[in-house]
Amino acid sequence: MSDMSVNRIAVIGGGKMGEAIVAGLVASGFAAAADITVAEPNADRAEVFASHGVATVVDGHDAVAGADIIVLAVKPQVIDAVLAHLAPEVSSDAIVVSIAAGITTARLESQLGAGAAVVRVMPNTPAMVGQGMSVISGGSDATAEQVESIRAMFEALGRAIVLDERYQDAATAISGSGPAYVALFVDALARAGVRQGLTRDISQALALQTLRGTVELIERTGMHPEAVVDAVSSPGGTTIAAVEALEASGLRSGVFDAVAAAVRRSKELGS
Repeated sequence: MSDMSVNRIAVIGGGKMGEAIVAGLVASGFAAAADITVAEPNADRAEVFASHGVATVVDGHDAVAGADIIVLAVKPQVIDAVLAHLAPEVSSDAIVVSIAAGITTARLESQLGAGAAVVRVMPNTPAMVGQGMSVISGGSDATAEQVESIRAMFEALGRAIVLDERYQDAATAISGSGPAYVALFVDALARAGVRQGLTRDISQALALQTLRGTVELIERTGMHPEAVVDAVSSPGGTTIAAVEALEASGLRSGVFDAVAAAVRRSKELGS
């Protein structure tokens, strides 16, 4: 790991996001499975993590003891209780990483005590396949080197950028929640194909590859998305008829409203 000689990682919480992080770190070779301990009281979930080769414990105390990085992969609603339980065991030189939506570094620092190095991260589930997008923000006592070490850790799961914490709610609404929006669109497109007589398998394959190819096209060429729309839209053709229907159904305003709703909820969770 960059700038750190030891790499003992504790993950508190065995949900889907915790699994995505663990699977990604192990698959990328960033961390050895033997150096990761996951705290998860549910036996079925613990079994899932054991299949990745990492150690599992029931009590978070047993995971954080001696850990250099502590990842709090729990819901915002329980973060206060989890921190109250773990704080006495957290090493003074450990980096505490929280992926709880809406929870500020200041709130975490107030529970961990003076000088605690806290880093807030909003990852997303594509981290499980090495295509995650993570947004990193350091707390007031986290050094630039510590923030960079966490950025490098999440970079192993896809892409990771450092942003001022005031942008975290917006980032949560775009990339944190974003896989759900994309999956909804893929499903809608595939079902529309079924309605027109295609099989589900064929229609979904068409939708997925079109999405994948369009993302690559925009990234590699630097084309503005609207230029991509224009390039496909022949005068009086099929695409412009479809675009007109999408605009009439409020696609853009629906996306605007969805992101605004996610931002509002993130702020509510933080308070």
